[in-house]
Amino acid sequence: MELLFNKIISLKQISTLSKHEQLVQGIIECIENESLVVGDQLPSINQMVENIGFARKTIVKAYEELKDRGLVESKKIKGYFILSNKTDVVLKVALLLYSFHRFQEEFYNSFRKELGERYQIDIYVHHNNLDAFENIISNIHGKYGAYVVAPIENPLVRPLLETIEPSRLLIIDRYLDLGVHYSYIAQEFEHSTHDRLTEILEIVKKYNKIVLYFRNDADYPIGVLKGFERFVAENGLIGEIEKNYRPDSVQAGVLYFFIDDTDLWELFRDCRKLNLVIGQDVGLLSHNDHIIKEIIAGGIATISTNFNEMAIKAADYVKHGILIHEIIPADFIQRNSL
Repeated sequence: MELLFNKIISLKQISTLSKHEQLVQGIIECIENESLVVGDQLPSINQMVENIGFARKTIVKAYEELKDRGLVESKKIKGYFILSNKTDVVLKVALLLYSFHRFQEEFYNSFRKELGERYQIDIYVHHNNLDAFENIISNIHGKYGAYVVAPIENPLVRPLLETIEPSRLLIIDRYLDLGVHYSYIAQEFEHSTHDRLTEILEIVKKYNKIVLYFRNDADYPIGVLKGFERFVAENGLIGEIEKNYRPDSVQAGVLYFFIDDTDLWELFRDCRKLNLVIGQDVGLLSHNDHIIKEIIAGGIATISTNFNEMAIKAADYVKHGILIHEIIPADFIQRNSL
């Protein structure tokens, strides 16, 4: 460790560097010149105090910054170790999503672009599975400078996330109340669904009935179902809820509301087979927008949150760490399918 100690001591001559910056820069330079390699153990806090003369809290602050950047990891009792030689990374970010559907891919692409190449983003997917969620959180805990998490709507998830320091955690997509010290940028489903459907009531009335495809055993937001049921009841409409679209079940005069895109494409196929014109014979409304829905068959109408906006705001939080509590409402996007 003599080379490391000498490097940090030499940086004391640079008055523009704070003490903790001298420590960080000294370790980074030793990684770059390969005096330190992946797997090497850093001096203990006590050794640093003895050889460098800085306060313990200064050394801890420097080691924690190196952990945030993904260069160092801490192991219980054993100490701090070099984890990576990617010294150009300013922050290592864990992004935990439900899945990698098209709209979540859109979120990631905007998030990645907004942060830039100096941020390392590792993607994890839990598929609305509590065991998978718990295992991921356990495996990544303490290894990242920031955690951007789409939580599962389950009471067991809250205590798992509360193990992460509030300033490092951002809740996205689904809202979860972790208290005022935790940040979130989330969707809202019940009121948004109800209000957007109410806005297009006259369009909905053109159809004999409206059918929502909703599965309780999937990761569908329960708020969509509640908003739909309230809208139908308030307006005296014929509304039905089906678990899945059944092939060859399409009927003229019906408005179909899909959450899952797989069901949506099956209806497209059946309409073509029966020469039913979408937007005239059959109505089609989809949840979550994507560029494909803008293009195909003259466009599919959607009720959707702006995921680009959510991604940009999430990236801003990661870069600046300013506490944020924001619900992004859904918009209705009119297209030829209605």
